[in-house]
Amino acid sequence: MNVILLEHPRSYGEDRCNDIANAPLSACLNTGYIGGMLAANNVEVTIVDGYLEKLDYPAIEAEIAKIRPTVLGIHLVYHWEDNKTLYQFIERIKATYGIAYVCVYGFYPTFAYEEILNRCPAIDAALLGETELIFLKLVEDFPTVPDAGIAKRTANGIVATRGEVVMDVDSLPFPLRSKGSYSFGEVNISGSRGCYGGCTFCYINPYYGDIKRKWRGRSPENIIAEIDAVMKETDIRYFYFMDPNFYGPGQAGKDRVLKLASLLKERHINFGIEARANDIEDETIQVLVDAGLKHILIGLESGRDEALKRLNKLTTVADNEQALQILRKHGIEPSVGFIMFEPDSTLEDLKVNYDFLKRNALLDKLEISVNVLYHHMIILQGSSSYKALQEQGRLNISKHSTYEADTDYLNPKVAMLAGMLRDMTNHIFSYMKDTWELSFKKDPVIMEKYRLINNLLVQSFEDYLNLLKNEAITVEKRNKYVSIFNATVDGIMA
Repeated sequence: MNVILLEHPRSYGEDRCNDIANAPLSACLNTGYIGGMLAANNVEVTIVDGYLEKLDYPAIEAEIAKIRPTVLGIHLVYHWEDNKTLYQFIERIKATYGIAYVCVYGFYPTFAYEEILNRCPAIDAALLGETELIFLKLVEDFPTVPDAGIAKRTANGIVATRGEVVMDVDSLPFPLRSKGSYSFGEVNISGSRGCYGGCTFCYINPYYGDIKRKWRGRSPENIIAEIDAVMKETDIRYFYFMDPNFYGPGQAGKDRVLKLASLLKERHINFGIEARANDIEDETIQVLVDAGLKHILIGLESGRDEALKRLNKLTTVADNEQALQILRKHGIEPSVGFIMFEPDSTLEDLKVNYDFLKRNALLDKLEISVNVLYHHMIILQGSSSYKALQEQGRLNISKHSTYEADTDYLNPKVAMLAGMLRDMTNHIFSYMKDTWELSFKKDPVIMEKYRLINNLLVQSFEDYLNLLKNEAITVEKRNKYVSIFNATVDGIMA
């Protein structure tokens, strides 16, 4: 039996350029881990990476025509549209090349399987959640299709049943990596699965299902064995841990990080991680920096304790500020996740957030300011916020998909400022996509332009926030303010 695993091409939407990824970074090795499981069990498998290798559909079809797989698995990623082009492609190639079975997997199919199966009859099933075991069983028992871990059509309609997850993640074979995996100067690696948190906007844990142990970590020795194997294949020496939570919970989590850091240090590599603010403490950050830590993303989300409680962050403003202080003490300027505009935000929330950002030197660089001064809460199927807003009758489901939704802000003035900031920051991003590399290289001309735009953006946020406290802004005035701002940005970038 031949199996192809496809990472399909993804489109770029100008108006969605600053929306957070709708498939978490932790999904980037889904295909590789399935491939590793199949290969370890002597199944002939090929990864066709249309995304990272920038293959168009004719190039993908050529690979399918050459291999003519029995089973085609597709990591289906929702990218802010209907996926009609992909669905039409699946319909045609399945018929043309006699593919016996097409299944999809990933975050989008796990939560929106019914929509997908109704829209594309050529897709036989959606695999739910963690998929290594279910994909292997599907292939080994084919043409018999398993009942658990899958959503499929039956005489009684679409039926979905969750399957088992791998509790001992050390037992998983290392992921297969396509040449595209080495195309951007770093190697993604997974050190754990899940998160011990429960943020309302996140669907990491619901993706894995109702399991007792929310966070499952690999042993430091197992992680290092994979890194050593990768280092034999490539000269890349930068690794990015794409775990939603690099740290595990409690003292055991800290001890594991200390052990892993000692092993990483021996490899003389650099790496990046993602972590919760409450996990950042002096000892582990010091040893991680000594071991090669260069980058960290922490989800601060808000500068107000009331908002953090609404988001169920299980952290405080004090945690956020302490994390920033510790990281900077050790020479790490973090990337931060921040939700300036949440559905229940008030003008006072925005003011407190703004003061927090300013007080903690998070508005000094355009690359940071343009992200933190406008970010609304993305509401995706599977998250507790999606469910809660739906129960409250406040959920506005996208015309494209049940997977994506938004909601009206409770405060109309907050809604007005959010719309203005979205238009303003999107305009800035339209320039930054072409100048980002020059900024990274510290080009003096670009750096000066960024400085001027940053000052303009920060001051505009403060001015319009103060204005809204005292009066309502009409649609005509709103459009005029945005037009003047964008024209000023054009002038600076000219």
